Amino acid sequence: MNVTYREEGVASAASSVAGRLVADGVPARLAGGDPTLWGEDAEAEAADGRPGRLGWLTLPRSSRELLPVLGELAGRARAAGLTNVVLAGMGGSSLAAEVICATYDVPLTVLDTTDPGQVRRALTERLEETALVVASKSGSTVETDCQLRIYERLFAEAGPDPAGRVVVITDPGSRLERRAAEAGYELVLAPPGVGGRYSALSAFGLVPAALAGADVARLLDDADEVLPLLSLDTGNPGLDLGAALGGAALAGRDKLLLEDQLSATTGLPDWVEQLVAESTGKQGRGILPVVSADPNGSGDELVVAIESDVGDVRVDGPLGAQFLVWEYATAIAGLLLGVDPFDQPSVAESKENTAALLALPDLPTGTPAFVDGPVVAYGPSTAKDLPGLFAELLRTIPGDGYLAIMAYLDRLAAFDAPVPDGADFEQMTDAWMMADPATLRALLALRTDRPVTFGWGPRFLHSTGQYHKGGPQNGVFLQITGAVADDVAVPGRPYGLGRLQLAQALGDLGALETRGRPAVRLHLTDRAAGVARLLEAAQEA
Repeated sequence: MNVTYREEGVASAASSVAGRLVADGVPARLAGGDPTLWGEDAEAEAADGRPGRLGWLTLPRSSRELLPVLGELAGRARAAGLTNVVLAGMGGSSLAAEVICATYDVPLTVLDTTDPGQVRRALTERLEETALVVASKSGSTVETDCQLRIYERLFAEAGPDPAGRVVVITDPGSRLERRAAEAGYELVLAPPGVGGRYSALSAFGLVPAALAGADVARLLDDADEVLPLLSLDTGNPGLDLGAALGGAALAGRDKLLLEDQLSATTGLPDWVEQLVAESTGKQGRGILPVVSADPNGSGDELVVAIESDVGDVRVDGPLGAQFLVWEYATAIAGLLLGVDPFDQPSVAESKENTAALLALPDLPTGTPAFVDGPVVAYGPSTAKDLPGLFAELLRTIPGDGYLAIMAYLDRLAAFDAPVPDGADFEQMTDAWMMADPATLRALLALRTDRPVTFGWGPRFLHSTGQYHKGGPQNGVFLQITGAVADDVAVPGRPYGLGRLQLAQALGDLGALETRGRPAVRLHLTDRAAGVARLLEAAQEA
């Protein structure tokens, strides 16, 4: 595992802060699990006997105890013909498993959404071969609870016994643990001393990956190999990367552009995005990860490349080692920025707002600012149409700021776009791109030298949502919601997924507005036509 500085300014800033960290004994203290590095609150938590925050440091070895269990689970699933593994989990409960399976090229369906269309896709796919992994650290994650309820009903109606199809991962003592025990589900308990976004090498990452067919023993081997280096003052890749991230941010380079086009890993920047944004984005500070973006050459950019020479910093190593080193580096960066990298104080607010909205007879959608074909705009704006609104938003971005696009839509719907008969792969890709809301990020990024990020809702609420509300006051926010033609009912709940999805969007919008952060919402009355109009208007802006 190697971290290489490829730009003199980064090397200088990193060397300066690394020297201070070494003088304070930080590498050995962090590797030894000293929670007092992050101040009195951390020290009090440890003194109270509550689970510590640094259990992730021992996972490369302690998680080996899971390997026999995982082997048995995977063997029973194969024997029963359960080859379609579906993971219901949000944020840290799904992102690592998604990266592991993509990197090892084994199939995994991830349900980290409340979009009715995307959930229905999973429900109609090979139900007789489906094993459902339900992952929630708290055991009370609303999205995961809904998905489990829906699958329980579906299994009951179709005939298979859910007890033979459901595997639950949660912390000891959670509501979900009790529910799993009562229903007879396979239960794997995760270590409580590991936060969700630091849980890649715990049961949350390993169980679904093993069921899908990934070599999780190799993953732990790769992490274990780098573990002894993390206590060193020199030759410590976690210290080197953390000093680069934190030192650059302190010098004003707090936009972290992640490049992985040549990497043997697949999707790692999406996992890093959650880890860094949710860990550092608080108290008006933070590091903003930007995924799938080209550098603009702005003074606040830091380009970190995974196995490529295109960036200011190069990070090389196998996936298991990458997980551990990035976790260590993020903890170091939080220390340098003076924030607690293990809490997420702004995440709960959007959840509470959602619950309050769901209790109302009707969701308060607001008064439209204008209508542009199949798109209705809400929020403070003097624009009369979408091109005018996009131009207005881009002008509003501060000189040190960013634009965040947040789409509460089906992230697989673009693959439904019609393609010409006899189309080759390039033509099919073009058709899908022009039906994909994520293409809006690239189109708007062409018109500004500021970073433009994109997140699927409610997935990003468990990721960059903390940074949006707790980080610097320099973000501009564009939310996209869509009409639901065919909702999915949630058994035992007075709402369907469509109502929950819209309540989550409105709840987060309210959290942004109470902080005075510029935000508008675009509602697609026809989703396919609405996406087409968004992309057309972005090219006119």
